[in-house]
Amino acid sequence: MEQVFSYIIGLGAAVMMPIIFTILGLCIGIKFGDALKAGLKVGVGFIGLSIVTALLTSALGPALNKVVEIYDLQLKVFDMGWPAAASVAYNTAVGAFIIPVCLGVNLLMLLTKTTRTVNIDLWNYWHFAFIGAVIYFASESLAWGFFGAIICYIITLVIADMTARKFQTYYKDMDGISIPQPFCAGFVPFAIGINWLLDKIPGMNRLEIDAEGLKKKFGLLGEPLFLGVVVGVGIGCLTCESGAELIDQIPYILGLGIKMGAVMELIPRVTVLFIEGLKPISDATRSLIARKFKSADGLNIGMSPALVIGHPTTLVVSILLIPVTLVLAVALPGNQFLPLASLAGMFYLFPLVLPYTKGNVVKTFIVGLVSLTIGLYLVTSLAPAFSLAAKDVYLATGDAAVAIPAGFEGGSLDFASSPLAWIIYQCTENLKWVGAGILVILTMTMMVWNRVLISRNQKAMIADNSDKLEKTE
Repeated sequence: MEQVFSYIIGLGAAVMMPIIFTILGLCIGIKFGDALKAGLKVGVGFIGLSIVTALLTSALGPALNKVVEIYDLQLKVFDMGWPAAASVAYNTAVGAFIIPVCLGVNLLMLLTKTTRTVNIDLWNYWHFAFIGAVIYFASESLAWGFFGAIICYIITLVIADMTARKFQTYYKDMDGISIPQPFCAGFVPFAIGINWLLDKIPGMNRLEIDAEGLKKKFGLLGEPLFLGVVVGVGIGCLTCESGAELIDQIPYILGLGIKMGAVMELIPRVTVLFIEGLKPISDATRSLIARKFKSADGLNIGMSPALVIGHPTTLVVSILLIPVTLVLAVALPGNQFLPLASLAGMFYLFPLVLPYTKGNVVKTFIVGLVSLTIGLYLVTSLAPAFSLAAKDVYLATGDAAVAIPAGFEGGSLDFASSPLAWIIYQCTENLKWVGAGILVILTMTMMVWNRVLISRNQKAMIADNSDKLEKTE
């Protein structure tokens, strides 16, 4: 089973999604050619996004490593990046069975009407395998590992349901889509709470500065493209130890700035492919549900947050937080994690934050700042358990991507900085049966409440349809 699912996951999202979308399209009545075309566009979107992300990593990585060397910023938790975290997750006993187990849980929740999300984002199932693997190696119990993974999966599906309406209202062309990705879901309480507090501050509730407003107010200075160039040039300047070296390195510095600007400009263009591929699937799904289940609340297709990371506010806030996060990592007392390879994953923090901040750049920045400040400590806290899992996988597979340098522990911003992952780990590993009881009660409460909300929506939909019918008659 481990070999089978490792092979499937090894295909990557770019290959998996066209296959999944083609099969899904045929099941809901779309012609084979149209379903295949939709799937291929989503697959090409993933390829384009991986190329742009690789550009960011390859351009920024050496520069940041040079800054670390010059200013002696070595901390004891080595940033392995999310690809290494995903590799650790899937190359374990938990990861080998995570897809069929989670699909079974999803089906059961759909039958009991405790969710309305059909999570086809199989690639991001590695997040659930990750927390399961960390618990498994820390507790030496496969049962505890699967318990943590399943709890994480259920909570994520419920949050995806509860955020679906706001997500679909805020982002264009996203009807029938939800985001069941736990890294995004874990920061929703921060978005709700911090946004509420900021609205209580006099004047802050009238401060409406979204990405478009930033462009109008500051012109070129508010463009993500220009901000990318400025941040890239700034980081490039930090790689020089003297004025003479700075002059010699001008071509490199300007090149780094252009590459960072290119990332900011290309990401939104690539994400258009996701929307083009999703639209026929989404429209056909809604049409099928309307015909076959007239009294049912519509199902949502659970998809990757990659669909919307090209939003201007996400780009602006992410690029501004890169240097800020580096400063925080060095300045915060007790933190041992310096994010370098993980910085490309920062974009994925905001897809479910923006619907609550309504794209307000200032509010989104504050939510990101608080989330990352806490996240750095969470990565530091989970580093020993994550290192244990990574070392075991390295010994079993010999995969150099999961090797941890001597004298360091391993960490990653995604998914180890998520409050959801940290809470589940602490409850299962440190509180054991008491913690498990708390998690079960919390999860069951969320499921029951979600069922109530789904039932209310169904009744409201029936009443609305009746009113429309009466007016038509």
